[in-house]
Parts: sequence; C-alpha cells; structure tokens
Amino acid sequence: MNSKIVEDIKQQTTGMAPSSALAWLADAFPGEIVFSTSFGWEDQVITHMIFSNNLPIKVFTLETGRLFPETYYVWNRTMEIYGQPIYAYYPQNEALEAMVNAKGPSSFYESVENRKECCGIRKIEPLKRALKGNKIWITGIRAEQSPNRQDMVNVEWDEGNQLVKYHPVFEWSLDEVKTYIKNNNIPYNTLHDRGFPSIGCQPCTRAVQPGEDFRAGRWWWEDQSKKECGLHSVKEIITEK
Repeated sequence: MNSKIVEDIKQQTTGMAPSSALAWLADAFPGEIVFSTSFGWEDQVITHMIFSNNLPIKVFTLETGRLFPETYYVWNRTMEIYGQPIYAYYPQNEALEAMVNAKGPSSFYESVENRKECCGIRKIEPLKRALKGNKIWITGIRAEQSPNRQDMVNVEWDEGNQLVKYHPVFEWSLDEVKTYIKNNNIPYNTLHDRGFPSIGCQPCTRAVQPGEDFRAGRWWWEDQSKKECGLHSVKEIITEK
C-alpha cells in the first residue's frame, strides 16, 4: 500500500514544475500536508511557492532555541512579506531542562551520543509532533547537498513517521535556487553570503572554507560520515526517541 502511494505520487508529479506539483499534492491531500522550513535558500524557495500561490499547506519550523539572529530575522521578514503564519514547534521543557541540568548547555560537543541526544530533544521529538496526523511531508532537500542524500529520490516513504516525503527542488542545482530567489525577490538568510551554505543551530554551525564539503560547517568537530541530525535519516528517525 505504501509503495503504491509513492508510485502514484511519482506518476502524477513527474514532469511537473515544483509549484504545480505542490498544488496537486495540496488538492489530493487536503489538511494532511505540511512543509518544514529552516529558512535556508531551498526552504525560502518552497515557502514562496506555497505562500504566493495561497496553497493550503501548513508551514512549520523547529524552534530549537539555539538559532542564529539572522535566522530569526528572515523568519520574521518572511511572515511580514507574505502575511502568512509559520508555526513554531518547541522542545518539551521537561526533557530539555533535564538534559541541560545533568550535562550543561554544551554537552553536544563531548560525544556523538550527546549531540544526538540534543538533536533528539530539540528537533526530532518536536518534528514528530509537527508531522503527526499528516500524510505528506514537504522538504527542501536537494540531491547534491551531502553524500547521504544522493541515495534519496524526490518522492519516498518515511517508515519512521509513516508518511510520504516529497522534495520539490530535489534535482535543482544551487545556482538554480539562487537565481529563483533573485528573480522573485525572496528574502533569504544573509549568512549564506558569508560562507554558510547549510545553517542550523548557532553553536553547531560554522562557515565553510574554500574547497570544503557543503555540510562541513555542520557539527564540524565530528567525523564527516555522521553529519546528519536524524531528521532525514530513516534509521535515526526510527531509533531516536
């Protein structure tokens, strides 16, 4: 059944422009489709497609409490320009307080396990709440963003969350994303202009140096192969509670 849903969506959306595919999905799954934004380049493109076309797709973000000031600015600016709500999901107070009280505010630097615990509390659990009851999860993933993501496809079944994930700009290049932003005068995070191609929590993100991988600035103190928080890794989504 799950594979049939994925194949049906693939057949219906193949060849469609991203905005047209989003409109079709919103019509096919009314009230059961959401888009998660972290206000990066790709997410701003998709937000523009949703808001400028008044598509009935709920836009939400994970408010980890550790975001950059520039991220909060583009969040607020986006709401001002489009006049549409962006729903925030916060970590559960009790879990966050227990972790910080036991290990301090920067335990994620000490081990991969601690970092995954922090991501689990600040991102994974709020994400599960945001996705609950929905059938389609829209994301800003592009294939070239990291080696882990090149094995993905633009429509896939997320076993951990029991829904379909659709990536509208999956095959776009970064230049295509930038051109779309420029041509449509879309607000974007100015950290991108300062060497931050991938932007997450402030303590866990640095600028990328010339010649480094796209995601080298994320959790830079860890081994390159571990640089996913679990939001888009099925194995981690299933196992992290």
